[in-house]
Amino acid sequence: MVQAKTWTLVKHFDGFPTDSDFELKVEDLPEPKDGEVLLEAVFLSVDPYMRPFSRVRMKEGDVMIGTQVAKVLQSKNPAFPVGSHVIGRGGWRTHTVSDGADLTPIMPDWPQDLSLSLALGTVGMPGLTALYGIEEVLGLQKGETLLVNAAAGAVGTVVGQIAKIKGCKVVGSAGSDAKVAYLKELGFDEAFNYKTVGSLDEALKKASPEGYDCFFENVGGPFWTAATQQMKNFGRIAVCGGIATYNDTTPKTCPYPHLTMIFKQLKVEGFMQSRWEHKHPESLKRLMGWVKEGKLKYREHVTKGFENMPAAFMGLLRGENTGKAVIAV
Repeated sequence: MVQAKTWTLVKHFDGFPTDSDFELKVEDLPEPKDGEVLLEAVFLSVDPYMRPFSRVRMKEGDVMIGTQVAKVLQSKNPAFPVGSHVIGRGGWRTHTVSDGADLTPIMPDWPQDLSLSLALGTVGMPGLTALYGIEEVLGLQKGETLLVNAAAGAVGTVVGQIAKIKGCKVVGSAGSDAKVAYLKELGFDEAFNYKTVGSLDEALKKASPEGYDCFFENVGGPFWTAATQQMKNFGRIAVCGGIATYNDTTPKTCPYPHLTMIFKQLKVEGFMQSRWEHKHPESLKRLMGWVKEGKLKYREHVTKGFENMPAAFMGLLRGENTGKAVIAV
């Protein structure tokens, strides 16, 4: 009998998460039945969405939600042979018995020299989010100017690079000088540290005096207010996240944006990558192709040890990562 370690949500987060919100448990797993497989986690993902989603998708006592790359240890399902690797949505757990319904095989022909952890990042959900936000929501065109905040994160780094592939000017905002330097390495035309600029408005104007055609929004808060003021007429905004607001105990208010949206005739659309799930196989091939060609670079923030998942998650929410945050078991 296999024992699984799991991290459960003791109580819903009230403000910023704390160690006491999580509990490490051990459970005995049954032997796989016909059609089932036994999985062992290899890499696990921590992502900002887990903070707001935990409130609406989880009950207290549930295993924390999340995605992992796992290896098939036992199989009574011919679709998932022993030794193969899959993407699973089993959450924060070391081992899982699954009927295969929530599993996706790692894409065929995965390069031997490429870590499977990328299936949780650049060639996974964050990469898909970036791609669909740019193509399906914004409809970004060659020669346009794109603004992206949280630009050194798992999604933002891909957003900026895809925009450059498409022949656009890219401006990125991040929370440290080291992250700004990394954005310049990736080919961003302009980048600034939002924590040290005297004025967000002035920083945005200086980076692109003519304004912005498109804004890939990951943050919310005061950045949203400043950025909408700098949009060009008929500008488009893809609302992907609002990490500045996730840990608020009481909702913040900002200047109402209606007149700005009306006068500039802005288009604002929220989205999640799951809307285009039918395109995932083709889209993942495109992302992998750019990685192989060297057009899509990546950096990972790897934390070793399943026992460190809460610390990795809280570090992510503090902005300690550059690129994708993953846990190596």
